[in-house]
Amino acid sequence: MHKLVLLMTLGLAIAAYFYVDGQQYMSVDFFQGLYQQQPQLTALIYFAAYILVAGLSLPGAAVLTIIGGMIFGFWVGLMLASFASSIGATMAFFVSRFILRDWVQAKFARYLGAINQGIKKQGAFYLFSLRLIPLFPFWVINLVMGLTPIRGITFYWVSQLGMLAGTAVFVNAGVSLGAVEEFSTAGILTPNLIMSFALLAAFPFIARHLMGALQRRRGLMGHRRPKHFDTNLLVIGAGSAGLVSAYIAATVKAKVMLVEKASMGGDCLNTGCVPSKALIRAAKSVNDIQTASQFGVQVGSPTVDFTKVMARVQEVIADIEPHDSIERFTNLGVDCVQGNARLLSPWQVDIDGRVVSAEKIIVATGASPIVPAIPGIDEVEPLTSENLWQLQQLPERLLIMGGGAIGCELAQAFQRLGAQVTLVEGMSQLLPREDTDIVARLTQQLTDEGVRVLTDYSVTSFNQQASGHNAVLSRSAANQVNVEFDRVLVAVGRRANTAEFGLQELGIELNADGTVAVDRYLGTSCPTIFACGDVAGPYQLTHAAGHQAWFAGVNALFGQFKKFAVDYKVMPQTIYTDPQLARVGLNQREAAEQGIEVEVTEYDLADLDRAITDGNANGVVKVLTAPGSDRILGATILGPEAGELLTEFVTAMKFNLGLNKILATIHSYPTLSEANKYVAGAWKRKHVPERLLVWIEKYYRWKRGKH
Repeated sequence: MHKLVLLMTLGLAIAAYFYVDGQQYMSVDFFQGLYQQQPQLTALIYFAAYILVAGLSLPGAAVLTIIGGMIFGFWVGLMLASFASSIGATMAFFVSRFILRDWVQAKFARYLGAINQGIKKQGAFYLFSLRLIPLFPFWVINLVMGLTPIRGITFYWVSQLGMLAGTAVFVNAGVSLGAVEEFSTAGILTPNLIMSFALLAAFPFIARHLMGALQRRRGLMGHRRPKHFDTNLLVIGAGSAGLVSAYIAATVKAKVMLVEKASMGGDCLNTGCVPSKALIRAAKSVNDIQTASQFGVQVGSPTVDFTKVMARVQEVIADIEPHDSIERFTNLGVDCVQGNARLLSPWQVDIDGRVVSAEKIIVATGASPIVPAIPGIDEVEPLTSENLWQLQQLPERLLIMGGGAIGCELAQAFQRLGAQVTLVEGMSQLLPREDTDIVARLTQQLTDEGVRVLTDYSVTSFNQQASGHNAVLSRSAANQVNVEFDRVLVAVGRRANTAEFGLQELGIELNADGTVAVDRYLGTSCPTIFACGDVAGPYQLTHAAGHQAWFAGVNALFGQFKKFAVDYKVMPQTIYTDPQLARVGLNQREAAEQGIEVEVTEYDLADLDRAITDGNANGVVKVLTAPGSDRILGATILGPEAGELLTEFVTAMKFNLGLNKILATIHSYPTLSEANKYVAGAWKRKHVPERLLVWIEKYYRWKRGKH
């Protein structure tokens, strides 16, 4: 009821303002005439009018500020405008908070968590930045800040301080205008007035520079910059992100040091992409033999020597290892150091007792598997994506926790190699971020191959039985399942490696998910330190890490001249199951969550000649476009070599090429890539100009002499 009364009061006040043409009172003539008769009353009316305009978010605040300088002079005008604008802004802030905050916070709770946390930590600094650099109208800032947890008293004093410089510039312009005796060319083009308007135009750029300097100084507070540096760039972590960063620095002839405590190449080479794809390839060969009979080729049942399979995995790692080796990067000009690195200051790193100074530092320490604290888990010696590759004996019964990319890939691979796999996922479907219809097809494929898929279940405990290990899976207290297993593989996610590197001690901000908080230039809260790869997120993909590393490296080395904002709009992802699942851009689930209207076009691989001849026609190409347009917003492919097929859509989205361009591109026959052309053709058929075709049909009938 109180909110309704306030809304009605505000509505009436705004309506009255426009009804009586309140703008006429926001003029120089009105205040000048009044000022000559009653200066003090004029100041009081001006002050009240300014509060009213700012408090009701009405147009005219900027004009009033200039008028203040013209009528009252610089110091009085500045005092009146500064306090009135801050009081009015705070009124608008509290109105917004009283009427809208509870509803907005409840409605958009899932999206506002990170924002609220950021406001609680650094709300004053964010507000000061917005006040000093006028990127958005001040009335918008007043209303939006009212929806956040920032305290009212903080909002007031930060607004008072942050708007002071801008207010002074506008008041000064008013003073200069007031000094013009006649509005002729000669009268206007005075040095003072020209300087005032030049300052008015330059203020946003000056303020941005000052805020940047203030932020850098804030991040370096309490630390003394060394007089000289041992190296230009020091990179911590020799995974994909660290290697690319170091390579870029060496290429431009900067002195760069790369520190790695374990093996060069990081997770991707040693425990991630490379070994998992080698294992998947071995499993695919088993499946090829088992399905050979459908092509008329009769062979016996395959025998898997798991020890040799794992030996080949290590051989593949060894074959690729030289690409990421110390020798190669040393020859490229990188100073490779084996050891444990710990940040001591914004410029200094301790490497096993040796202190090295660097002008800029890049943190690329990667991520590690999460092992949840489930009762009894230590007793079953869980496998993760890190220690899995030391396994020498194929588990007869394998339990996999986590139905994400790693869980699905390894579930299918181990099932094909001869294990009986149970795959458990706590959400309602495997791969929770992907479209339900696509995941349903993939889940059916895994089930058909013998994988036992349990969704909506979570592992609540492990215990020992006479027959081996046992896991208790629960949906609810009354709905439990016992699963016996020989080994358990935990694949429930990965956590950024931020501990033991001195990040927290240096005050570097972390996100709620534990990743290092970075800006769009991949800089951290400390201006000399950057972060990229899995430790920074938001993706945990090798190619994403390499993509980020270019931006981190270039911005660290050349940021004082030009900075480049990282772009994630076209980030492909591939899950290497069989069939593969590859995606770029939006899918239907994300479009619905974000309220984005899309048009969906699909092409089923069951109709593709090459897929049929290969006996591998299980899949679909799904493309999302803007309604009525061929502009591609996202593409999802389920099918053989989907990761390879996706590249055409990645290229199209990167360079703003629509489905018409893909349709006009010649694709070899018979190839899987024809599916991309056919889905473009399916879209085209939905957008044929029906009315035009009617007239064309009549034209050809006329040419045949038919009436």
